[in-house]
Amino acid sequence: MILHMNGESAARFDEAFSAVGEKLRRSTVQVFDGRRGAGSGVIWRADGWIVTNAHVVRGNSARVRIADGRALDAEVIARTAERDLAALYVATSDLPAAEIGASTAVRVGEIVLAAGSPFGVRGAVCAGVLHGIGSVPRVGKQRWLQADLELAPGNSGGPLADANGRVIGINSMIAMGLGLAIPSQEVEQFLRRVMRRREAA
Repeated sequence: MILHMNGESAARFDEAFSAVGEKLRRSTVQVFDGRRGAGSGVIWRADGWIVTNAHVVRGNSARVRIADGRALDAEVIARTAERDLAALYVATSDLPAAEIGASTAVRVGEIVLAAGSPFGVRGAVCAGVLHGIGSVPRVGKQRWLQADLELAPGNSGGPLADANGRVIGINSMIAMGLGLAIPSQEVEQFLRRVMRRREAA
């Protein structure tokens, strides 16, 4: 199906799409680990929990810059190299958390957006199409959201979102020309385990 829009419809579409991009930018952070260039992260909980890739943070601490310009110290609470996830904690309770979507409900062909800091450009947003869901040859047996969009160094750890700005994955790498993201369902399970261990300690 090909969509035909008049000028007024196109303007409304552009305005709505821009609003979704801005929503996504507010919950996306730059992540610095002190030794390497910036990656990205997603504010998963307003009370200080941020998710990024394990390969973005190597030490026990990091620094994050949020959309309003504040730079905050973060503790690296846990990481899993196998799934390339890391949980950071910032001692604050007023963060603009992302709206988390259900990665189990997305379909191939949907429009998706990614936000992050490619080449250090903070708050960049790009759009594409969900190309596939599942494992990828030569990458492993893990389940990936595979997106046909332009990612670059600095997008790692940032959000993959649906057309409504709901985060459905964490961008991890580029393989075979596609951006691969860890599904939000797996991210949520990882973070809940981390939070339970922290509460029990």
